[in-house]
Amino acid sequence: MKGMRWEELRDGADEGALFDRGEVTAPPERGTGRAGLITPGPGPVDAGSDDDPMAIEIRARSVLNRVPGASDVPFEWTVNPYRGCSHACVYCFARRSHEYLDLDSGRDFDTKIMVKVNAGHVLRTELAHPKWAGQHIAMGTNTDPYQRAEGHYRLMPDILAALRDFANPFSILTKGTLVLRDLPIIEQAARRAEVGMAVSVGSVDDAVWRAVEPGTPRPTSRLNVVREFTRNGIGCSVLMAPILPGLTDSAGQIEETVAAIAEAGAGSVTPIVLHLRPGAREWYLAWLSEHHPHLVPHYRKLYRNGAYAPRAYQKAVRERVRAAARRHGLRGPGDGSRGTEHRQHRHGRDETGRHQRAGQQLALM
Repeated sequence: MKGMRWEELRDGADEGALFDRGEVTAPPERGTGRAGLITPGPGPVDAGSDDDPMAIEIRARSVLNRVPGASDVPFEWTVNPYRGCSHACVYCFARRSHEYLDLDSGRDFDTKIMVKVNAGHVLRTELAHPKWAGQHIAMGTNTDPYQRAEGHYRLMPDILAALRDFANPFSILTKGTLVLRDLPIIEQAARRAEVGMAVSVGSVDDAVWRAVEPGTPRPTSRLNVVREFTRNGIGCSVLMAPILPGLTDSAGQIEETVAAIAEAGAGSVTPIVLHLRPGAREWYLAWLSEHHPHLVPHYRKLYRNGAYAPRAYQKAVRERVRAAARRHGLRGPGDGSRGTEHRQHRHGRDETGRHQRAGQQLALM
């Protein structure tokens, strides 16, 4: 059997790793549960298998990822402590990234989770490098750092502590309520550098949530994250995404979702219509054919020219969100500072620039 390109990085395979096991002076603290994930044996992991969900522990050589220069995004660097995501969102644009690991973009993406067990240690080393200039680091732009595995592995406290200690600006985008566990560290970091927080909530329809985001906390629980961060003086934006044609795009559904976002105290809302890149496209359309076959012709027409819905449709959806946001006193797409006043959080910084930058990060998704 052909070995996976990442097999030599698995925890327990010292050859080729940047750090020997002995260089980590103390093992990181772990949660008592396994987050529903088994640990595979020492043999090869088979792609496309029907195994139980698993956490594949690897020791990364680097965790700072440079965004390709051609990418039109407002940041250059990301950190992703996990590859694959147990949120199992049927539409996830990052699914194809699992194919680079010789795994499939369907069930493997949901159930074979790469865990960079030394992420905090490696990041601290990289931040201390003389050539590192303290650039903004975005997290949650590929897979969610607060997915279920984080409850056991607890990688984010070490990552956040390193960013805090080096006063390095960062932002987090998540669907995970587990981020509230790290609120004290994030508060400490916000006193030393710019910190951006955003939560993803595409709809507050429970039936849609159960069907398309089966591994995530319910939308109302995510909005409680917004509420708690706001209450603690750290502004939090909402990515209203993806908006699903025929499922969550009606005026009534958008009104209900925007109202809930505003009630939670979000600084702004950024709507994004579903886009279907290769990898995600096949998986989502297969799901749609099984559960909503009457919508398949609509999607074939809407996405016949590629990954994105027509601009006219996207504009119409954005206008619905903008109008609802104005009705609820919330800053919506293209509104600048409209809907909320310039607010000072308790550490004395103006929130407006923070939300604008968070909106830019969200828009790339």
